[in-house]
Amino acid sequence: MENLSYGEDINKAWENIKENFKTSANESLGMYELKQHKPWFDDECLGFLDQRKQVKRQWVQDQSQSKVDNVNNVRHKVSRHFWNKNKEYLKAKIEELETNSKIKNIWHLYFGINYFKRSYQPRTIIVKDEKGDLVTDSQSILARWRNHFSHLLNIRDVRQAEIHTAEPLVPESSATEVELASES
Repeated sequence: MENLSYGEDINKAWENIKENFKTSANESLGMYELKQHKPWFDDECLGFLDQRKQVKRQWVQDQSQSKVDNVNNVRHKVSRHFWNKNKEYLKAKIEELETNSKIKNIWHLYFGINYFKRSYQPRTIIVKDEKGDLVTDSQSILARWRNHFSHLLNIRDVRQAEIHTAEPLVPESSATEVELASES
């Protein structure tokens, strides 16, 4: 780099260095894959997103009430459009599943069902109690969390925690103790 003249040669050298960094990072780490959009997300949806961004930029520059109303209206319109597009897509998928079921196209039927299973995955809420047993009913889970956080927050009586009048078991530090701790 010392031998290069100032101007285009230096810019070419920096571009070369930048490309070498990109190449080595790509070879060692792999290429970052962009997030895939939903199947129903099309160019019309991109236009709506651009419109929403533009309205937000205008609002940031001029925060008048008319701009706020405009932002809210556009946000509502865009979210409604996305919701309708998703609904249409899901309706078409369900009709496709029904068609595959009627014509006995089993592979496509199960492939479509698995697609829906991936998008909706219910969670089972299981918590261990103090004894180590698994608890699944909501009342026992709530009682377990209440006891857990009451112990964490040093609350003497769980009933007091519900009315938020608990006092900590640890005594408060004096000003001199705080100063000594901060100096060390």
